[in-house]
This record gives sequence, C-alpha cells and structure tokens, in this order.
Amino acid sequence: MKQYRIPLITIFISSILLLNMLFAGSTTSSSDVFSWGKLVMTLAGGLAFFLYGMEKMSEGMKKSAGDRMRNILSALTNNRIIAMSVGAFVTMVIQSSSATTVMLVSFVQAQLMTFVQSLGVILGADIGTTITAQLVAFKLTDYALVMIAVGFALTMFSKKDSTKYMGEAILGFGILFFGMKLMSDAMRPLRTFQPFIDLLKGLENPVFGLLVGTIFTALVQSSSAFTGIVIVLAQQGLLTLEAGIPLVMGANIGTCVTAGLASIGTSREAKRVAIAHVMFKVGGVLLFIFWIPTFAEIIRSISPTSSGVGIDKLAAETPRQIANAHTIFNVSLAFFFLPFTTFFANTIMRFYPEKEQEKGIQPVTWHLDDKVVSTPVLAIDLARNEISRMSDIFGRMLTSVIEPFKSNEPLFDIKYPQLTLVEGIAMREEKLDFLEERIVNYLRKIGRQELSDSQIQEVYGMMSIVNDIESIGDILEKNMIPLIAKKSVLKTDFSKEGKEEIDIFHTKVCKQISRLKEAFSELDPELAKRIMAKEEKYTDLEAEYRTRHLERLHEEREESIQTHEIHMELMDLLKQINVYAGNLAKTIHSMGAKD
Repeated sequence: MKQYRIPLITIFISSILLLNMLFAGSTTSSSDVFSWGKLVMTLAGGLAFFLYGMEKMSEGMKKSAGDRMRNILSALTNNRIIAMSVGAFVTMVIQSSSATTVMLVSFVQAQLMTFVQSLGVILGADIGTTITAQLVAFKLTDYALVMIAVGFALTMFSKKDSTKYMGEAILGFGILFFGMKLMSDAMRPLRTFQPFIDLLKGLENPVFGLLVGTIFTALVQSSSAFTGIVIVLAQQGLLTLEAGIPLVMGANIGTCVTAGLASIGTSREAKRVAIAHVMFKVGGVLLFIFWIPTFAEIIRSISPTSSGVGIDKLAAETPRQIANAHTIFNVSLAFFFLPFTTFFANTIMRFYPEKEQEKGIQPVTWHLDDKVVSTPVLAIDLARNEISRMSDIFGRMLTSVIEPFKSNEPLFDIKYPQLTLVEGIAMREEKLDFLEERIVNYLRKIGRQELSDSQIQEVYGMMSIVNDIESIGDILEKNMIPLIAKKSVLKTDFSKEGKEEIDIFHTKVCKQISRLKEAFSELDPELAKRIMAKEEKYTDLEAEYRTRHLERLHEEREESIQTHEIHMELMDLLKQINVYAGNLAKTIHSMGAKD
C-alpha cells in the first residue's frame, strides 16, 4: 500500500535512534560497531520485508475476493450482529480498518446504509484487524521460503486469474514471515543487552506503553503491522504480556489518529464515522487499562503454556498471549458497545448535527478519496457512487428543462429557489464539468494500480460513461437554454398536438435516463439491452412525431408555423439525448456482461 512510504522513513529514523541509544555513553570497538551496524541493517531490512509482505498479502486477498466485495456492505440489514460480522470479514480481507471506514462513509453518503448500521460495521472492523496478529503469532518462519516458492510459482505459472491472486497472497504471507525471521534473528543478541531489556520493561507502565503504541501506530499507519512487530519482540522473550497489552491497546488508538486526520476537510458523515471510531477505541481502552494485571492473568489461563524456563519460556508463550489479548480486547469491545450503537449514533448526531444545504450550489465531490486508490475494488466503488450522483444531477436538469417550453410564467429551481430555473440548469452544468474532470482523473489513478481484466474494463467503461454524461449536459446548457430564450419571445404556443408530443417524448427520454442509472448501479446487462431496444423504438417514435408536425405545417396551422423551428430543434435535441442513452447502455452492457 502507498501508506508504507511513511513507514520506510520511520524505519530509517528508528535505526539511527537505536544506534545512538546503543552506543550512548559506551566505548565500542570496530568489531562492536560492525556487529551493531549489522543488527540495525538486518532489523530494518526484516521490517521492510514484513511490511511489504503484509501489503502483498493484502493485495492478493483483495484481488482474490474481487468484485464480490462490492455488494457485501450494501447488502446489510438492520441486524447488528450481521453488520459486525461483515465488518470483520471485509477488514480481514483488505487488511485495513481505515479503508473499511472510508467505504462506510461512501455508503452512508450514498444512503445505502444508515449511520447506525455503520457503527456495527466499525465494531466488526476492529475484530477483523486481529486476524493478522493471530496469523503472525503462529511460528511459521521456518516455512517462509516454502510459502514464497509456492506463491511465486502460482503467480508466475498459473493461467487462471483467481489462482494467480491466491498465489500473490501466499507469496506476501511468505515474505511477511521471512521478514519476521530476519527481525527475530537480528534481535537475538538483544536478549542479553541489559539497557534494551530495561527499556522494554519500562513499557509495563500502562501509560508509557499506551503512548508508545499510539505514536508508533500513527507513524506506521497500520495497527496490524505494529502489533506484528510487538509479537516479533515477544518471540525473542524481550516483552512480557503486561508490557505487550498496553502496546496493542495503544495501537488501537493510533489507528484512530490516522482516521481522524484523514477526515479533516471531508463531509460531516466522514467526521461522524471517525468520531465514532475514536469513541469506541478510547472508551474500550479506558475500560481495560485499569485492570491490566487481572486481564493478563485471564489471558495466561486460556493460552498455551511451555515447559521452558526463563527467557525461553517467555519467548514461547508471550507471542500467542499477546495475539489472544488483542483478539479478546477487540471482541469484548465490540460485543460491549454493540447494543448501544443507536445511543451512540444519536449522541454523535446531537453534538455534530447536519448542516442545512451543506452540499449545495458549489461543485464538490462527495465520494472520491485518494486514500483508497491503492485498494481498487473500493476505489471503483467510490467512483461508481460519484458517477451515480452525476447522473442524478443530469436527471434534474433534464426534468426541469422542459418546463419553460410549457409555460411562459417565471420559473425557479425547485431545490434552490433563490435561483431561476435557467440558472439552476447552468449551475448543474458547472457541476457536471467539475465532476467529469475529477472522476476521470480519479479513474486514471485507479488505472495505474494492479487491476484484474474485469476491473480494467470497468475503469475504461466508467471513463466513457462520464464523458457521455457531460456531453449530454452540454446539449442542455449550450443548445436547449438558447432555445428557451427563442421560445420566450414568441407570442404563440405550440399546437395542442405538438405540445402533447413533445411532453410524451420528453417523458420517455427521462425514463431512459432513470433506467440507465439503475442499470449502471447494478451493472445489469439485461436492463441495458432493454434500454438499447427502447432507444430504437423511441427513435422511430420521434420520426413519427416529426411527420405529424410536418403534416400540421402543410395544413398551415398557425401555431405550427410560428413554432416550427423551435419544435423541430427541440425534438432533435431530445432525440440526440435518446441516442446517447443507447450508447451509454451499450457501455454498461459490455461492463456487466460475464465471459
């Protein structure tokens, strides 16, 4: 993930600090310098492998899950247990509770779920982050190279995409454990280095451990990665359970710091989700922090024991104990807060209410978020929601544009009555131009990621759809608006038959746009085929109406003569929109069709 650019800098700085700490106040020979230098380099390299392996494993799992991830959250019911379970599963796959939170924000904004439902998923996401810690706690480092070999073979030689993606996940898992082995080997000399041991013992102070865990997780930007590092320290017998528990609790708060910073400048829905995340985490830590010794004893009683003694016993037992503590902490937290999600939602809404007309006249994006571009299945979802919003905006333009042709009275925008109807259409055209640029740039960023063939097709299809919607908006703004001005200077209205034909044809074109939105949201190829069939039918209907108008003109009907130019041009513009609808349906059909 791109988020690991910061950790690489952190590794470098930490290495320098560690060297300074180790050499401070001591006289070292050249061989000592070489030994400590080798330790730091191996530790930094192992940590880099560990983080890269976690990224690779996550990418493989996300690709393997594929587009099935797309509908998981949107299919939620009001059942809190299901919401929590789904949150745990999604976070386990994408290896990022922050990414899950961003996806929740998108669905809440798109009204695919309520804010109350999102709280259940947040609690589940906390459980999902514990899966990695449990996997890391298994001592599979001796099999790391075997996993790398198997994963590489599946990735390079398999012809099926699903097998390749699974191979990528196994490869990442192997690299992760290889990094752990390097770190464990590098830390072995520290088992007898008293200053370092004394430093880690100081972490048994809950406040100090909590602070260290929070700061380092905020720097590393991944609670799973930091918890993995804690377990690696424990595997060398360098950490006690009493020191490990505050660290993993701090990791839980640290991941909230990242989400909180990410919500700055975003919508109120995003801020509410971030507030809920922080509230749950901090509240959970406050519930556990005062009885860590008792909690540690409970964990020891349910965790496997070893027959070793001293530091070897500590190294054998503590990693699994820390993983269990991490899991029990988050699971207990989820089940404790789950019955009160409605109360928390109402409290947050009360202290952070919605602003009226927050999303108003100024063009803004609601869903696009650069932080999830590295997770294409989620980023594509956000782009899809923004395009659906774009089609809503155009739908309002198309619905209202016919009104000035039916009435000579002053008309105002229904949603923003401070604007005239024409000003409302122009305002929305500016929004379409703005959104087209932003969405296309966003899709280009997605296109630079590793995508499956179906995802590549979907990204290019969405680019085409965005361009077509903006082009239809231009028809309304650049062609129909001037036509309204022409119509307003006429003292004669359309003939009764002509007005009825225009109204019928306009209604049918509006229905086409409505069908398009439904077909796009579901990627429904059958509905897309219906739209294409309707396009041909409506093209024939326009030709029939054109013939009827010419017949009235031949009969020298006064209204038809006076409105001839406007009538013909208006029907032609509506026909163009109908043709665009057919083209859009073809694109949607190609995106939704399965091989």
